Amino acid sequence: MSRAILPVVEGYSEVEAVPVLLRRLLGRLGQPEVQVAHPFRVSRTKMVRPGEIERAVQQGIRSRTGIVGVLVILDADDDDPESLETSLLHRCRQAIHLPVGIVAARRELEAWFLGSKDSLRGVCGIREIANAPDGPEAIRGAKERLTRNMDGNRRYLEVDDQPVMAARMDLDLALQRCLSFRRLAEELEKILMGSP
Repeated sequence: MSRAILPVVEGYSEVEAVPVLLRRLLGRLGQPEVQVAHPFRVSRTKMVRPGEIERAVQQGIRSRTGIVGVLVILDADDDDPESLETSLLHRCRQAIHLPVGIVAARRELEAWFLGSKDSLRGVCGIREIANAPDGPEAIRGAKERLTRNMDGNRRYLEVDDQPVMAARMDLDLALQRCLSFRRLAEELEKILMGSP
């Protein structure tokens, strides 16, 4: 039976983009045979509400086969990422008995694209002279920053651009410049090793 990771994400664009990122990271980890299940989507508002993340992970596991672990990915926005991750992890572990990882992208997931922006020149309208900013995860408004780096009247559209950028971004740059992206890779590896 094939093994699969279940992503739990907050937005429609992440439903398309997160599996792309996870498959690329699985390849780097030498485990390309591990499947990425279709993500279970829960709005961030619901995700942090008592009982909702628990319901989501239970329902996600019941509705998919071969799940060996769950990886919850959300934007921290203005919340403290570590506190948010700790709280959600505790709640998930009480709800299911599979390995679980929680990754709260500092501010927004789009910070990962800012951190690897040098590799995205010419992709989705990103200007050929665009450079990654210092401290990409400290930027509030990463989506708007991506738009400002696009040619002409082009603007960043999450649903269209996020999966394309996820497929084309330089993972090494994102790993070097974005702590929460490193956490994503680490949490994925822990799940594969069967850590609770």
